[in-house]
Amino acid sequence: MQIVFAASESLPFAKTGGLADVVGALPQEILKLGHEVSVYLPLYATVRPQLPSELKYAIHSITIPFPHGNRFAGIVDGGERDGVKFYFVDCPEMFDRQGLYGNNGDSYGDNAERFGLFCRAVLEASKIIGVPDVFHAHDWQAALIPVLLRTIYSADPVLKHCATVLTIHNAAYQGWFPPSTTEQLLLPWEIFTYDKLEHFNTFNFLKGGVVYADVLTTVSRKYAEEIQTPEFGSGLDGAFRQRHEDLHGILNGVDYTEWDPATDGNLAAHYTPTDLSGKRDCRKDLLHAFGLEVPDQTPVIGVCSRFASQKGFDLLEQIAGRLAERDVALVALGTGEPYYEKFFRDFAYANAGRFAVQIRYDDALAHKVEAGSDIFLMPSRFEPCGLNQIYSLKYGTVPVVRATGGLDDTVEEWNPGLNTGTGFKFGPYDAQELLNAIDRALVAFYDKKQWSQLMQNGMAQDYSWNQPAREYISVYEEAARKRA
Repeated sequence: MQIVFAASESLPFAKTGGLADVVGALPQEILKLGHEVSVYLPLYATVRPQLPSELKYAIHSITIPFPHGNRFAGIVDGGERDGVKFYFVDCPEMFDRQGLYGNNGDSYGDNAERFGLFCRAVLEASKIIGVPDVFHAHDWQAALIPVLLRTIYSADPVLKHCATVLTIHNAAYQGWFPPSTTEQLLLPWEIFTYDKLEHFNTFNFLKGGVVYADVLTTVSRKYAEEIQTPEFGSGLDGAFRQRHEDLHGILNGVDYTEWDPATDGNLAAHYTPTDLSGKRDCRKDLLHAFGLEVPDQTPVIGVCSRFASQKGFDLLEQIAGRLAERDVALVALGTGEPYYEKFFRDFAYANAGRFAVQIRYDDALAHKVEAGSDIFLMPSRFEPCGLNQIYSLKYGTVPVVRATGGLDDTVEEWNPGLNTGTGFKFGPYDAQELLNAIDRALVAFYDKKQWSQLMQNGMAQDYSWNQPAREYISVYEEAARKRA
């Protein structure tokens, strides 16, 4: 099959979250299984320096109609990476900006036009460069592709048989815009209804994709169930329930060429399940990077995250005082909401010498946190998949997580009687439950035999992309059958 990925992010070019990791890794795995894959991305200002100074255009100009005059986009040939073709939609007035979606926490006011143009450009480019069997759209930014195919392009002889798959990486981000967006994107008003794109009197990109895509996927089995409930569906639970037969939960894989303590070039020392001695050096290196000195018997808790309310840091704030009474060290790396950045700064200031924070994004340091910590903390309110807990398992760093989404799918509660399990989970979203889970982890940590077994169990897990890629192929085949 020929598959076209359309997304707003992909490693190594542009990243704000897990979407970029998936789009950066999955196409190569699909390719290995014998299929052809192309990836379309916007040509952001931050992407330009990563391409040759003399851009090579696959298409010099595509006309995208708007009510108040046409806009024009070029398609830059980004070359191949491991056999996967990359193309970039070049429209400087839309994408040549400092941020991907906005600046200083504010979204750009014309994001509907920006990503409406992106979706149309992908369709128009595909008619010239190569028509796929399946368009695989990711998140709200690409969710208009199925909408356009079934409305404006429904009679197009070239595209009308193309199937569509929409992957929802996080249902909380939906792309809400004013009703006038319907007109702005030259879409027919009949789609602005409750059963299609209208959502509480907004034009909802993601809802449109959910309604019109042939097949839907999300990034873990548990999250596919959760988004059909009011608690996790962010107002679209009804739309997800309506499409439940076409909704598949496929757990994200991880790229073990990047995340493996036996080969990771960011680490002070390498280690394997059969020789863990290097982990001690990694712990020392991590503490040095954060300016801490703590005894060997004191467990180091690592946090590497966006500092956002979604990530459960309100629970950590509630137990901060009691956690500080325990014999633990804590290192935190991340950026995010000013409130939680301040919380971590204050927490570190009040407990200098044992707790430390660095408010920044630093990929090399993130690897050090995974390798040098003893325990990794992810108390998320919701977590569609989560990757850090999977990295932690591979690095012999025991995760403490809330039993939600992909965290529940990938972490098994430790059973000391049977020596089974890979970490510690808590269910109700409650600060005391979080503290109880941390305390269970501390009990296990002080029993070196238990802890060694826990680490070995985690490191034996395989969450590579091989199996998820096969599941995606089945999904593509299912979508294609619907259009046959």
